[in-house]
Amino acid sequence: MAVPLWWQRPGPTPTQQHRDLWLAAAAAALAAASSVLTTSMGVTAFPDPASLPEQLLWSVLLAVPLAVRRRFPTTVLLAVAVLFIAAQARQADDGLVHSAILFVALYTLGAWGNDRRQGRLVRIGVIVAMFGWLGYGLLIAALTVGAEAGGAGPLDPLLAAALYSVALNALYFGAAYYFGNIAWESARRRHELLAGQEELRRSQAENARQAVVAERLRIARDLHDVVAHHVSVMGIQAAAARRVFDRDQQAASTALRSVEQTARTAVRELQELLGVLRSEPGPPDRDGSDAAAAASGADRESAMPLAVVPRLDQLSELADQARATGLQVSYRTVGPPVPIPEAIGLSAYRVAQEALTNTIKHAGATHVDLRVRYLAQSLEVEVSDDGRGTSPAGGPGSNGSGLGLVGMRERMSVHNGELAAGPRRQGGFQVRARFPLPADAGQAESA
Repeated sequence: MAVPLWWQRPGPTPTQQHRDLWLAAAAAALAAASSVLTTSMGVTAFPDPASLPEQLLWSVLLAVPLAVRRRFPTTVLLAVAVLFIAAQARQADDGLVHSAILFVALYTLGAWGNDRRQGRLVRIGVIVAMFGWLGYGLLIAALTVGAEAGGAGPLDPLLAAALYSVALNALYFGAAYYFGNIAWESARRRHELLAGQEELRRSQAENARQAVVAERLRIARDLHDVVAHHVSVMGIQAAAARRVFDRDQQAASTALRSVEQTARTAVRELQELLGVLRSEPGPPDRDGSDAAAAASGADRESAMPLAVVPRLDQLSELADQARATGLQVSYRTVGPPVPIPEAIGLSAYRVAQEALTNTIKHAGATHVDLRVRYLAQSLEVEVSDDGRGTSPAGGPGSNGSGLGLVGMRERMSVHNGELAAGPRRQGGFQVRARFPLPADAGQAESA
């Protein structure tokens, strides 16, 4: 996440403001101590220095603005610059601590001034004013000292003093200007890093949320498929056993055995599904790829650790279960079979299972046709019946919730497939699901 060039640096924290108070106090104490020592030693920078009390007053006045240097950097620099020149005009400059205070004020505007254009102009203006004041001082020195200045070097003493002062001040002001800009850029990049980390954290949280939602949808689909299909078959078989119990006990016994077998199958699949829910997830990858994989329904379904994962070639058994309810089921495949990815095979099985369940529960049909077509680049599963032709989502003669069709569409969206479900012109209801196959799906067969 890139930080825009017009980024505004946040204001100082309470801790930074407290540090500025301590800095101002320390600067005032050091300036006062320097004035006392230089005055006592008689080595002041001026031939006729101000009195010691006045020097102490100027030291305090120069240091006080540093207490709010990060909150009002422009105002602080202008105040310190004016006080610095005034103190020198009064010959109350200690020559060291006052210069350090001016350096800190100039640096602070570069590091904390949010209006970069204004801050740049103010700093340049202060530097120009300081060099003007320096030139004025050199001019006064030349007029007052004149030929009395002596030296042993090849240059004129006054020229040497001027060159030395200009070079020293250029280094002084250049360092304050440069390091102020560096501090600003460092803060900006640090903010950019923190913003990127926060964006990454939000992205990871969103991936985790999507993974949880995807897992809940998968569990809901599997629970619906397992429970709805088997319970529907058991209900039809139990009703058939009840109707023929008095006149054909052999048929009733067969129906009850089918109920028993279907119940055991349903319990086994539910136990397997619960085993998935109770299993410990593996450690997540450092790059968060587990969350991304979990958000993909295809990856999750193909990686289900079930003891028995339904496969496409088990549709014949599914047709036999539907026949046990008294429904006439025609099952056939079209085209040469090719290896199908496990995730697509599972979804195709579940779509066919849900379509048969809806036929048994809602259609009032006597015949259903189940077809599997292996096409050039896709797999197609079609279930059509001769019933009332109403959707399980509602309509005349329908009392379904519509969750089955929702689950079908969710499974199809995982694989970028197409689902068509609706009444047929010749009567009945039809569900057709088309799954696009990977480009290498048929290579193993052709090899």
